Amino acid sequence: MYMNRCYIPLLCALLIAGVSISHAQNKAAAVWPAAKANSWYKSHPWLTGADYIPHTAINQLEMWQADTFDPKTIDQEFGYAEGIGFNTMRVFLHSVAWSQDPKGFKSRLNQFLDIAAKHHITPMLVFFDDCWNKTPKQGLQPAPKPGVHNSGWMQDPGQPASEDAAIFPALEKYVKDILTSFAHDKRILLWDLYNEPGNGGKKDKSLPLLTKIFQWAKEVDPDQPISAGLWSWELETLNTFQVTHSDVITYHDYEELPWHLRVVQILKSYGRPLICTEYMARPRNSLFSTILPMLKKENVGAINWGFVSGKTNTIYAWDTPIPDGSEPAVWFHDIFRADGTPYKQEEVNLIKQLNEKK
Repeated sequence: MYMNRCYIPLLCALLIAGVSISHAQNKAAAVWPAAKANSWYKSHPWLTGADYIPHTAINQLEMWQADTFDPKTIDQEFGYAEGIGFNTMRVFLHSVAWSQDPKGFKSRLNQFLDIAAKHHITPMLVFFDDCWNKTPKQGLQPAPKPGVHNSGWMQDPGQPASEDAAIFPALEKYVKDILTSFAHDKRILLWDLYNEPGNGGKKDKSLPLLTKIFQWAKEVDPDQPISAGLWSWELETLNTFQVTHSDVITYHDYEELPWHLRVVQILKSYGRPLICTEYMARPRNSLFSTILPMLKKENVGAINWGFVSGKTNTIYAWDTPIPDGSEPAVWFHDIFRADGTPYKQEEVNLIKQLNEKK
């Protein structure tokens, strides 16, 4: 879930992309020109926020299914976000939740967007995801495993489902229903079409579905830009496709300051807006105190993973479980406890300062 330091593969991938970008744009005129993307970006304040799920949900299904949708908690926690000056949040949808009841799902999404707008937050919404558990199922979701990071998070559509072209028509119906319903909705910032394609050992096996969702999105042609974030420099084919088909360039980086800054400097060569849609892992030295000021200085949108500590267990590190469920000495992700108390007051103070929030 992070960019590594293999800059030779990075440069190769970007050189390939640089050669092919004009060709790709000629074939797909619907990709926004850089001037349009930059004009869109300038129309917004500096974007800051977090990857968000309410602390009462273990995964996207528990967030969006009718029985466990929790608008009261979302309203409360978006109050925390507004209080520190966040103006966007990155939020994952799930096709299984939609398939149960498309009308009800869209009604809940509309309610969610109303809550966000109340707190002056314009979220970006994520469709597919190749991370963590492979077989999402509707209904009651599993309880968290003590001390295990994201023990219940679900891929979408799953594995090997994401490689099964036979289900693509159903996924197309889902994607186009959501995009068509909200294509002109000013409460939505951006559509993040596919989180970390190729993760879970899939690598280029995710390219057919990635290609399809970009095609479906451009057929709808929403007012909001579309993107899919770069996350592993080793996936050259996927990176090339993502960077040449995204209206706005998004990426993930959990490295410390010098390495993260190099990524920013390289990606700026495309002349498009940049939004970092995942960063901040304290034990890896990806910190608010170092990364957030740099991102503001470079005018890069800043969305850290994790907001309120809860059932996702993201205070625990990816690869360092604590089986007894005791609190780690240093939180991996997240900013607040469930009652709204900051994990580190100095971090909240810095976020507020950079967001010019009194």
